[in-house]
Amino acid sequence: MIVFQDVSLVYPNGVHALTEISLTVARGEFLFLVGSSGQGKSSLLKCVNREVRPTEGEVIVDGHGLGDLRPRAIPFLRRKVGVVFQDFKLLHQKTVWENVAYALQVTGASSRDVLRRVPRTLELVGIAHKSKMFPHELSGGEQQRTAIARSLVNNPLILLCDEPTGNLDPDTSSEIMALLARINAKGTTMIVATHNQAIVDRMRRRVVRLVNGRIARDEERGRYHVGLG
Repeated sequence: MIVFQDVSLVYPNGVHALTEISLTVARGEFLFLVGSSGQGKSSLLKCVNREVRPTEGEVIVDGHGLGDLRPRAIPFLRRKVGVVFQDFKLLHQKTVWENVAYALQVTGASSRDVLRRVPRTLELVGIAHKSKMFPHELSGGEQQRTAIARSLVNNPLILLCDEPTGNLDPDTSSEIMALLARINAKGTTMIVATHNQAIVDRMRRRVVRLVNGRIARDEERGRYHVGLG
């Protein structure tokens, strides 16, 4: 589903974000991407969504190389790739329903599709009863559920989560990760960049650790830190 072939990324300011990354993520896999701040986690996610282009190497998503992707094709790629952020990035002047519907409307979806898919997605993430509320009226967990619904409403093949529990308390973090696990169980490929050691250790999924932009460790059913049993 996702393949990195000897990918390196150097930003225009000279920062070496990624160095010789080779990584394969299978369809339907759940992968934790760990490492301290500034080690390349967000840059790796941005490569998958073609937000940045590698300086060297190739990124392949769903069988298509992204290096030669024409600008007009990028929106079609991003329909396959949902993104969830730490700070939610909701539109504060829109209700929960309108935030999720907007993700469909910008792709040209019909009103019929919007009316069919929005309530189904809100129900999936457990936020349907808040559909008429605005983001400032929601808890942090409810805002993150809304953001997840927005990322899911286009039925993406891949969900990229950049510190999805970073602004949440431990109980709410556990609820959000349980939701992501259920979404993954339905077949969505999941990459979660996180500093949340407790969740990584409890869930025991594949763990890839980045250090200075390189893969330092890749373990099936791994823990946040190596050598913890």
